[in-house]
This record gives sequence, structure tokens and C-alpha cells, in this order.
Amino acid sequence: MGGVVRRAGTAERAYDYIVVGAGSAGCVLAARLSEDPGVRVALVESGPRDRNPGIRVPAAFPRLFKTAYDWDFTTVGQEALGGRALYWPRGHTLGGSSSINAMMWVRGHRADYDAWGEAAGPAWAYDAFVRYFRRAERWTGPAPQDSVYGTRGPLWISPLRDPSPLTLAFLAACHDRGLTGLRELNGPDHSGYATTPVNQRDGRRWSAADGYLRPAAHRPNLDVLTRTRVHGLEFEGRRVTGVRTQGAAGTLTARREVILSAGAIGSPQLLMLSGIGDPEHLRQAGVEVRVVSRDVGRHLQDHLAYAVTVRCPRPVTLTGADTLPNLGRFLLRGRGPLTSNLAEAVAFVRTRPDLVAPDIELVFAPVPFVGHGLTPPTEHGLTVGVVLLQPDGEGRVELAGPSAAAPPRIDPGYLSAGDDLRRLLVGVRRAEQLLATPALAEHTSGPLAPYPGVVDDETLAAAVRASAESLYHPVGTCRMGADAGSVTDPRLRVRGTEGLRVVDASVMPRITRGHTHAPTVALAEKAAELIRQDATRPSRST
Repeated sequence: MGGVVRRAGTAERAYDYIVVGAGSAGCVLAARLSEDPGVRVALVESGPRDRNPGIRVPAAFPRLFKTAYDWDFTTVGQEALGGRALYWPRGHTLGGSSSINAMMWVRGHRADYDAWGEAAGPAWAYDAFVRYFRRAERWTGPAPQDSVYGTRGPLWISPLRDPSPLTLAFLAACHDRGLTGLRELNGPDHSGYATTPVNQRDGRRWSAADGYLRPAAHRPNLDVLTRTRVHGLEFEGRRVTGVRTQGAAGTLTARREVILSAGAIGSPQLLMLSGIGDPEHLRQAGVEVRVVSRDVGRHLQDHLAYAVTVRCPRPVTLTGADTLPNLGRFLLRGRGPLTSNLAEAVAFVRTRPDLVAPDIELVFAPVPFVGHGLTPPTEHGLTVGVVLLQPDGEGRVELAGPSAAAPPRIDPGYLSAGDDLRRLLVGVRRAEQLLATPALAEHTSGPLAPYPGVVDDETLAAAVRASAESLYHPVGTCRMGADAGSVTDPRLRVRGTEGLRVVDASVMPRITRGHTHAPTVALAEKAAELIRQDATRPSRST
């Protein structure tokens, strides 16, 4: 699948809907909108087809980083992190980041979506929104009669097939520390611990491209264009009429809508390159102002994480698991350690008892996960990743110039405001308490760099600043809201334009207490419904 499915002349370049970006949201939209045989849909992806066999191997996802399947972004230097510029992997292929991530299906907490409802109206609050998760889900593991999961959706979700015995020790440690064992991680309140539900089918990755796009690819009304970079939007007055692409595809025309699903970096970049944004910044970047929208690129949030890594005295971790026998088990039966997503279990905890929801996630990996896993570990060890779920600090995406070829300037603003550092340090102390329980202590034999071990707060804070990294969850740069200053309205239409919508993690008003793939898919399911509804109504600008 991929390439230009049909290109038999100029007429073939006219579509009803053009979806820019084949990631978690774009795959959903292309599949759902093309269910109507009366419309023509183009899905435009700048990356290659998802043919690399490593995409299917869950434990191999770090090997996709810094390849052709990764945008390979880098932030500007972060003052609160010792001036370090951080690496940001983002999917650059069919399936987007769902083709290179750790496959964790973690919806978040009820409070996340109720906050969306406060920002964008009750249709985005938890009780109204939760059905879109179920619409996407196909739970394939054992579940009680009243399971929260959907069972007929396109995205397969299952428990890990062969979790590490160390993961069971982590769960026992959580129990010993008095945390709540969760029957369902994805219920309304995920306070507690559980193994990680994953997007896998028979032990192999199941991306948004697998679940949504591949079954739709045979439809004669859907064209999938890969290796096709969109450089800007075409306008007639305030109406967006198409997109300009690099290379043979040329200009594509949209009779109804252009939908940006290029992610929290790509979508604001395309808006700004097309003259939609803060006038002062656009002029500095050499772009003519078309629509004043000062929040484009702002309100960037991401989950910052610190890895508590310790040695393991016995060879029972995933270090060195990529042996020929294990590869054979995986290829023949979809079994063995290569089915691991590395992040095998999680615990959601509060740093203060008065909080309405958890503000720290502890992610357990039965392997040392340092430096994004780009260098395979040589020592046996394990990791408890400490994730700041609700950062006070915000950042911004800006243009580096008037060309799409120039990577945007990404400033996440890590630890730049509020209580972020203190809460992250409290999370590290919770991880250390778990590691000290009898269930885990027998599997550890001292700290593994760059984690310094149990030290005073000042030394620990310096260690966090020196090696904390992104958990790869940027959101918020085209935030939706009921207020006139939001980039997109509650129906995800770009204010000040007609025929233009943004559907991806960039529209989230606030980052979720979980992982962003699941809410992005659910958001796109809702957006497809909104788009179909609006197709029957008179057009209007917002």
C-alpha cells in the first residue's frame, strides 16, 4: 500500500477531502470518510510506506528512531535542563507515531476529558467522549462481562503475551506499597497499577495503518500518497481550496475540506507557513499574514520523564533478548521476549493526597532504557520511568523561516513554571520506594548511570536536569476551545477560515494523564462524525 493509487490526469487531483498526515488521526479520518462511496478522499503522507519488518517487532521500536521512519526533531536548548537540546522522535510513515511507539493504549483519567469539556463544551467531556474510545477498540484478551473496552473496533488491543517475571515483581512491589491493583487500566479513574494494554495482534504491532488504513486501501474513492510533502495551503479568499505539494503530485484541490493531521509540530507549522498565526512572528519569519491567530504554535505541552535505572544481578532482563532462538519464537508463534513493548506495566500515583487525579506515572521496563534505547544495553538492569503528567510549563512551536524544508523551532519549556521539578522529584522517590520493597530488591544491585542512586534532593535535582527526556507526547499547539482566541473551535474548524480543520493531538486543550495515541484516535473518530454532520449543513467561517 502506498504511492499514488491513481493519477490519470488533472481531474484525478480533485477530491472532496484532503487529509494531510497519515498518523494516528489521519488513518482514522481516511478510513471513516471513505466509507461514503460518494466522496473522494486523498491521504497525503510525506514519509515512506510502512514496509520495514522492524515495525512489526514490538521490542525493536527504538531501532526505528533516527531512520527514514522518524522526523528526528530536536528541541532548542532547555534552560532548566542545563541548556540541553532534546531529541524528539515522531513517526514519518503510514501510521505515524503509532508505527514507531511503544504501543501503550492508555486513555487517561476522567478529569482530563472533563477539563476538555470546560474548554470546548460538554460534547468533549468524559461521559460524552468515552464512546469514541470504544468505537476504536477491539479488545482481544480475557475480560470481565462489564469490561470498559470496545470489542468490534479496528484497533486490536491486548494484554502482553509473555510479560517478564520482573514485571510481576513490579506489580507485587506496588501491592506491597499499598497501591490499588486495577482490573481495568482504562476505566474512568486509573489511580493504581496494572500491566500495560498494547496495540498488538498475535504478538505483533498493530498500528493505526494496520487497523484503519489497510482495510480501506482497496476502496476506489481513497488515494494514498506517500513521500508527498505538503508545503502550504491554497486559498480563495478565506476558503481553503487545496494544498501545494512537493514533486509530481503538484496542487491537490479539495471541494469540501482540507484536514490537517500532521501532529502537534506539523499542523501548526503548515498553518504558519500558509499565513495563519501570530502576525509579529509570521513577519519575522518572512511569511505574509493571511489570518491573525495568535495561539498557533503556542500552549505546547509534553510529558517529561526521568529514568530510574538499576542493575540486575541475574541475566533475567531483556538485555540481549534479540537472539536467533527468540527471533524464531517471534516469527513462528508470535511469542517470546520480542513481543515485549519494553514498558510492560504502569502505576499512576499522586504526589499529594488532595489531588483529584494522579500527576505522576511510573512506567516499568525489564531492561535499562537509557538514551531512547538508541544504544542497546550491555548490562542487565531494569528501569522505572517517572513521568510528569500535568506540567505547569508550556512551550511553543515557531517557524525557522518561510520554507517547509526548514525544521521548525521547538521549545517545550520543560520545568519552566510552577511546581514541576518538585513533583518530578517526588515521583522519583516513589520509584525508589518500590525498588526497595522485597519483591524488587532481590532483583537489583545498585544504580545504573545516569541515575545516581538514593541521594539528597539537591543532587537528585541536578541529575534530573542532566538526563530527563521527552516521553514523546506533544500536544496543544492548535488548541480547541469555545473562546475566540483558540486556534480551532469545538468542531475543530480553524477560526478565520472556511474549509479547513485540524484533527490531531495539537487540538487538545490540555495534555492527558496517560499516553496520547489512544485519545488522538478517539478524537479522530469524533471528528469524522463532525465532518459528516457538517457536510450536510451550509458552510460558514469561524
